[in-house]
Amino acid sequence: MSDILLLNGPNLGILGKREPEVYGTATLADVEQAVGDEVAERGWKVVAVQHESEGELIHAIQDSYDTVGAIVNPGALMIAGWSLRDALANYPRPWIEVHLSNVWARERFRHESVIAPLASGVIVGLGALGYRLAARALLGVVDG
Repeated sequence: MSDILLLNGPNLGILGKREPEVYGTATLADVEQAVGDEVAERGWKVVAVQHESEGELIHAIQDSYDTVGAIVNPGALMIAGWSLRDALANYPRPWIEVHLSNVWARERFRHESVIAPLASGVIVGLGALGYRLAARALLGVVDG
């Protein structure tokens, strides 16, 4: 069996309670289950990590080089998470950046991600469905 890393950054542990008009009502547990359902047929298992701290997210990436790929929602760290960017630059597998809200329809400071240029793809604005779509994308780009 192979593992897929599902990495969520600051404030994403309170999904379902946090501004549901922006982020939806799905909880992080709902997201984890949805991704697990998408990848189960391939025999992949989801390793879900959520931290408020950039350093802990970096450790999770560095400890996950043996995963087949990753889905990463960096939250606000997309804006200035340079250490996170460096860790993802060294991650040896394909990964997809996901954002629940359409960052370009929001405040101007959210319009640029420092990590997006490194990602295999970026999905924004589709709520929790974006995670499922990212899982499907990884199924398509990872051999076996």
